[in-house]
Amino acid sequence: MADHKAETIDINGCATEVRRGGSGPTLLFLHGAGGISAWAPYLDALAERYDVIAPSHPGFGGSDDPEWLDNISDMAFFYLDFMEELGLEDVHLVGNSLGGWIASEIAVRSTDRIKTLTLVSAAGVNVVGVPMGDIFLWSNEEAAQKMFFNQEIAEQRIAAAAEMTDEQKDVQLKNYFTTGKLSWNPRFHNPDLIKWLHRVKVPTMLLWGENDNIFPPVYGEAYRDAIPGSELRIIPECGHLPHQEKLEDFLAGVDANISKN
Repeated sequence: MADHKAETIDINGCATEVRRGGSGPTLLFLHGAGGISAWAPYLDALAERYDVIAPSHPGFGGSDDPEWLDNISDMAFFYLDFMEELGLEDVHLVGNSLGGWIASEIAVRSTDRIKTLTLVSAAGVNVVGVPMGDIFLWSNEEAAQKMFFNQEIAEQRIAAAAEMTDEQKDVQLKNYFTTGKLSWNPRFHNPDLIKWLHRVKVPTMLLWGENDNIFPPVYGEAYRDAIPGSELRIIPECGHLPHQEKLEDFLAGVDANISKN
């Protein structure tokens, strides 16, 4: 396992939980609605070739829940401040689901500190006539079953959820409430984002599970059509979390995008 550490960093008065490990080019990973509770295997794999920075968003995990956090735009500007505060340059920005939406909102505002962008099953856009999965209506068990193509992984997640401590349940609830605040209405998208994705001028990779029940692959096609020069890779027999279900395909996509520089 790569050497890594967890610390709390103050960003404009917001105590922010940050995990960091590995060495090499800087890679900032933005998590999805489920949060990031540990140094996960996919972070360890990334840390074999990159300096991986994995914060808990404001309102998630061990980070503060600041009064100023009202919408996804606030989150995007927070991460612009985050990169400035840490002095990050030439960042390889990777985001999954909600984190992918945040990453795209950052990139349409400024790519001054961003070298590449990788969106993994990202929220943020809407495709008329193709409904997205509604995690707010699913039980924990149903959500796990719909997140993964491989139902053995889903069953493992269901079993682990049954053994969560009270503290872990509190964090899960915190993550859920913040996700709702950011994406309840309209559901998991910003109607204006699609108009501005042409501003993303850095190499962009879109990684999508063929069997994504949350945002079907046509959502990846919408991103591809809106971001000039972007590449879409559909990963077969894979659900909403390619970095967890098809790690090698995920790593190959990230590496391929970064190697364009």
